[in-house]
Amino acid sequence: MCEHFVARAAQPFALGELWEFAGRLERFGLAGWSWGAAWLAPDGGLASHRDPGPFRDDLAIDRLAGMETTSVLVHLRRPSKLSTVGLADTQPFLDPAGRFAFSHNGDLRNVRAARSRYLAQGRIVGRADSEIGQRWLEDQWAGTADATETLAAMHQTFPGQANLLALGCDGGAHVYAGNTENPVFTFRLGHIGVASTGIYSIDRSIFRFVAPGATERHVVRPGHGVTLGPDGAPHPPAPSREPLTL
Repeated sequence: MCEHFVARAAQPFALGELWEFAGRLERFGLAGWSWGAAWLAPDGGLASHRDPGPFRDDLAIDRLAGMETTSVLVHLRRPSKLSTVGLADTQPFLDPAGRFAFSHNGDLRNVRAARSRYLAQGRIVGRADSEIGQRWLEDQWAGTADATETLAAMHQTFPGQANLLALGCDGGAHVYAGNTENPVFTFRLGHIGVASTGIYSIDRSIFRFVAPGATERHVVRPGHGVTLGPDGAPHPPAPSREPLTL
């Protein structure tokens, strides 16, 4: 029952420009147990920060606020199983080879056989289903050009109510909407393009409580994916206007 989002812009922005949005997403959504972020660093690699406590209580957010990037993924966690609270299951996960960061909300089903396989390979650290998705993605990642198709394939492999996000080391920000209980929206906050979950409300309440100043608002239909391009615009393009209902 987490909330998460990716953001991208043509010009560098400070992470702190998204902190008010992140704080409100945690407050009005179902998060508040742990949080993390991964972003494109100036050297072209992926930097990250994770904390097993809520975003609002992390003293590091002041230090991180000044970090500049053009792409970021933020995950705000409320686990389905509170026994999985801890740093090992705090997202986003980073690919050991540095190719991508990944996060998930909802649930991944039919993971038992995959967990046993990854355990035998010595690749499991935590206890949450999200880590199974991470290990699967490490084996299936074919690059950011195919990222949304790969995320869709993950959902076919592990069906359930699941929204999946990936941030590539080239700055590509990718979203797959597969959780009908928590819609995904694309919009702009100033010059920054955002794709975000919608606070577990089957309507547009995210724009009332979390992002009232958002423009270019659209929903990502369940079973579909989008990539935020270098200018933050979603591809494929969203419909010409925001739908009135989901």
